[in-house]
Formats: sequence, C-alpha cells, structure tokens
Amino acid sequence: MPTLILVRHGRSTANTSGVLAGRTPGVALDERGASQAAALPGRLAGIPLVAAVSSPLQRCRETLRPLLDARPGLPLQTEDRISECDYGDWSGRKLAELSDEPLMSVVQQHPSSAAFPGGESMRAMQARAVDAVREWNARVEEEHGDDAVYVMCSHGDIIKALVADALGMHLDLFQRIHADPCSVTAIRYTRLRPFLLRLGDTGDLGSLAPREVALGADADGGAATDTASDAAVGGGAGAP
Repeated sequence: MPTLILVRHGRSTANTSGVLAGRTPGVALDERGASQAAALPGRLAGIPLVAAVSSPLQRCRETLRPLLDARPGLPLQTEDRISECDYGDWSGRKLAELSDEPLMSVVQQHPSSAAFPGGESMRAMQARAVDAVREWNARVEEEHGDDAVYVMCSHGDIIKALVADALGMHLDLFQRIHADPCSVTAIRYTRLRPFLLRLGDTGDLGSLAPREVALGADADGGAATDTASDAAVGGGAGAP
C-alpha cells in the first residue's frame, strides 16, 4: 500500500497571535510560514509524488502552493475530512484564556471523551481523518500501485490523531505526539500494519532548543514554572 507524507501547514497568523483558529476563514500563513512553504519543494525533491491532497482551509492550500508550482503535473485534491477539528465556540479565542476552561484538562488528559461546545468531539475528528486516509490509500494504490507516495497537508491535531492510529495508540495518548508547522511526518501503510518512517521532521533541530518563555523562566534566570507539560491545542507555533 502507499506511503503517505503528512505535512502540517506552515506557521499561520493565528499561531503567532496565540489564537485557536479552528475553521475560522481568512487565516493565512505569516512571513515565516510562507518561507517554510517555499522550502517544501526542496525538502521533498527526489520523492516521486503521485498526488497532493489538502485540507480546504487557506493555510494548507498556501503551504502546498510552492510545491504545486514546482511540479505542474501534480494534481491537487481537496479533502474535507482532513480539515481542522471543529472547535465550535472555542474557535477564534485566545489559547491563554482557554487554559482556564475546565474542558481543557479533559482535552489534555482524556481527549477521547472531549467534545467542544458547538463543535465536534476529538473522537469524531480522528475517525473522519482515519477514514479519509484509508480511502485515499486504496485510491492511490489502485491508480498508481502499492509503491506510490502521496502528500497530504493538514493540521496539528489531525496529524497527531493519524499518527496515534498508525502506532496503535489510544487517542488518550495522542497529546504525547508533536508536529511543528510545516513538519513532515511519513507513514508507510502495508496490508498488516503501518510503519511510522518520520515524525515531525522540520529539516532542522531549532525546535529542540530550550524555550525559557514556554517554561515560565523569569528575566533574572529564576526557577521556571513548567507550563509546557500541556500539549498545544491546534498544534502550536513551532520554533521562534
């Protein structure tokens, strides 16, 4: 069966403003996100992609645009089922204020039971994305053979949920997975099991550097308060 290359969209204006964008229209890549997208064709050079599939949201389509420009014959398909989680009433709100919501601890520790007010459950989010990938695998294999490789541009929580499924992990563990903006995650599917080939590969290791602000260190180098133990809902902004 095919190999799927999952690309999280580049850094967006919502990422840098600390807003949970969800499906809010008009959220574009910021300057760094555009640079990340521009580098994507080079990072994927030499990989014979047979198809490109995108979430319908603007930031994903903008991320794939340089790749499509570099490969004029690469067809693009839009797939609604890999769109961002429907965060409902949480969409457009600051992540800092959402951290005080009682539901946030459920999202972090027991996401399989979390449902966003006015939106969807995280369980439903994973189910639709997994169904989409399974159907695309079958379609790509039928049209291009079982060694084909295709790319899919989606969102942080969607990619984490797909990785959890590939690893046979319960959804309640998916917050242990991380994917930075414009990172590449690769999964090879076979008849018996998927193989995770890459996870959150950004092409550099800058995101591994300690982040004093994220850890709450004060300006004088005092003891840090670990506020980074929670996963970034929506995926986070990546390295500065």
